[in-house]
Parts: sequence; structure tokens; C-alpha cells
Amino acid sequence: MALIVQKYGGTSVGTIDRIRKVAEKVIRTKRSGNKVVVVVSAMAGKTDELVQLAHQITPSPDPREMDVLLATGEQVSVSLLSIALKDKGVEARSYLGGQAGIVTDDTFGKARIRSIASGTIKKDLDEGKVVVVAGFQGVDEQNNITTLGRGGSDTTAVALAAALKSDYCEIYTDVKGVFTTDPNVYHKARKIKKISYDEMLEMSSMGAKVLQIRSVEFAKKYNVVLHVRSSFSDEPGTIVCQEDKEMENVLVSGVTYNKNEAKVTIKKLPDRPGIAAQIFSEISKANIVVDMIIQTPSAEGGHANLAFTVPTTDYKQTLKITQKLAEELGAGEVVGNKDISKVSIIGVGMRSHTDVASKMFVALANEGINIMMISTSEIKISCLIDAKYTELAVRALHDTFELDKPPNEESL
Repeated sequence: MALIVQKYGGTSVGTIDRIRKVAEKVIRTKRSGNKVVVVVSAMAGKTDELVQLAHQITPSPDPREMDVLLATGEQVSVSLLSIALKDKGVEARSYLGGQAGIVTDDTFGKARIRSIASGTIKKDLDEGKVVVVAGFQGVDEQNNITTLGRGGSDTTAVALAAALKSDYCEIYTDVKGVFTTDPNVYHKARKIKKISYDEMLEMSSMGAKVLQIRSVEFAKKYNVVLHVRSSFSDEPGTIVCQEDKEMENVLVSGVTYNKNEAKVTIKKLPDRPGIAAQIFSEISKANIVVDMIIQTPSAEGGHANLAFTVPTTDYKQTLKITQKLAEELGAGEVVGNKDISKVSIIGVGMRSHTDVASKMFVALANEGINIMMISTSEIKISCLIDAKYTELAVRALHDTFELDKPPNEESL
């Protein structure tokens, strides 16, 4: 008997008919002799609807009350799925995040899970029940309702799988697995059978929306095997697990892109120690995540130009902060650009293969695509380009590294 955690996203439970189909999948898993915990998101569109309701009252709703409001979306889903399971003769019990023992910090809207008291869930499982848990939420130590941020249901599922020491965690979505790139951008995109935690972390952080990055961090830390698959199909999806030698033979596993990037450039900064620290300290205080950074000497001696990228959602606030700092530091103008995109190639094979970067740069150059900025990690290379070339860049890189071919046919 295996213990399996299944997570179903908003599109999977978007209608009553789909909820019934999810119930059937859960029942098949249960009747195969397994213990089953199910984590569900709010019905598709429900969270956005709740956000809009709050913003009809005020443009800046209180964060605590927003979490109370948004958590109701999952309450609807868990109750409806439990009703559907019971209607089909399977004993089920639904729980909100706090009832399931999920304790978080008190950062409303972006809370992090601190602990899970899983005793109640284990008791229900031992009694033969299917346990249905609301994703995306928990309670802090003062018993306030908290939410984990967009995609938080993935994190809930993986955290529960870790706490319960489940055999594996199935993440059901509206796609068939993890692909070599976005199938909506390139028809040659191929479903990946198996991918490492590190590659999945890079893909999630670089724009791939299949898994929420914090859920992958959890999975890696606690060695939870993930199976990403479609809720609308019974075919196998993508296994996310520890790296093995087979994965190292693949030069590049995927190409990702992210259009949610904005570039900020501060010109003619005084070129002396401590300036960069002062700028990025102020940006950090505003909880703004900085990604790519490049500093170059200006034409005038004693000065430098500093460019960096931030999420487009933080663009206006970043401009405001940097313009104020530029005035205080006696720097030149601050220039912003939102018409940019970041394309990345990812693969653990980069650790043991040379000339990957040159292949990438040649592929982009052959398409007449200029590179504004470059950043690298052990298993990733990212380039900042004009947004209008995003799809062209993705297709060119996908072809260059022959990602449409299964691994044993790739030219390494």
C-alpha cells in the first residue's frame, strides 16, 4: 500500500463536471490499494474574482483581510470534491489549511510554511478515509489565516507529502507534463520524461509556469518525487527527482522565456566602493527581487553605468526608488525599458560540456537578435533581448540544441 498525495489545480476543478472526474481519478487511486491525500486549488478564475471584489472597495485592501477573503476559494473546492467522493461511496474528510495543521509565518499574501502537524490526517488515512486539503493556505501562530501566494497549492501538496513521508506526489495540471519549451510558442516542443530538481528549479524561476518554484525547493530538500501530469489524461507525465547519470548526458533540457522583466539603467554613477550596496539595499528594503545586473564604465572617467532587471510588477516602484537615489548620489538620468524579454537554456549537462554558451550566442546572432545582458549559473545561461524577438529566439535555440529529439538521439 502506497501513500500518495495528489494535487489538482484550478482548471482541474473548474466545473462540477470536472470535479466529478477528479473524484473518479481519486477513487481509482484509492481502490488500487493506496492511501490518498488530495490537495485542491480554488476553481479556475475564483481567486481573480475575489481580488476584484476587494478592489471594488479599495485599491489597497488590508493584507490580513485579503487572506481571509482569498482562502474562501479553496474552501469551496474541498467541500465540493468531498461531497462528490461521498456521493460515489468513498468516505472523505475535507480540511482547510489550518485545520490540516499547516502553520506558516505571518507574511500575509506570501506566507511560508513553518510546520505541519499531520496527526489528524494520519488518523483519517488509517481509518480508510480520503483526506481533502485546501491548498494555498494555512494559519500563523496567532491563528490568523494566511495564504502562500500564487501557485501555493503546489507548495501545500509537496509540504504535505514531505510531512507524511508519502511515496510520491502527483501534480495534476492542464498540461501533460514538463516540455522542452512552451508548446504554445513552438510546435516541436517535446514532453520530458524525467528532469532533475535543479533543472526544474531553474525552469520555474526562468518563466516556466508548470510548477511553483517553492514547491520544487521543498521537493528537493525533502527528496519528494514529483509526477507532473494532466488531469484530463491517464498517460504518464514528467518525473521530477534527484539528478542521475542519464540526465547528465543531455546537454540542454529546455528553453524558457520570461516577458515579465523590466530593465532599469542608472547612468553616470560615481564609481566608488559602496555605491552598488547603497542602491540595492534600498531596493531590497522594498521587497523587490533583482535578477540580472551589469556595470560598465561610462565614457567619462570616474563614473559607471549600472543596469539591472526586476519584475514588471515592481517596475514603477523601482524607478521611483532609483530616481531618488540618483539625485542623492549625483548620478545621471535613470532610464527604464519594459519591452524586453529573457530567454534561457537549462541543463545539468552544461557542467560537463563545453561550447554551450557559444552555440547559444551564435544561434541568436544568426537570427539578428542582439543580446543586452547575460547571466549564468552552473546549469543555466540567460540572455536579455528585445521582447519582439522572444518567440523567434525560443524556436532558434530549440532547433540548435535539437530538443525535439529524444535524449538518445541528441547530438552531444
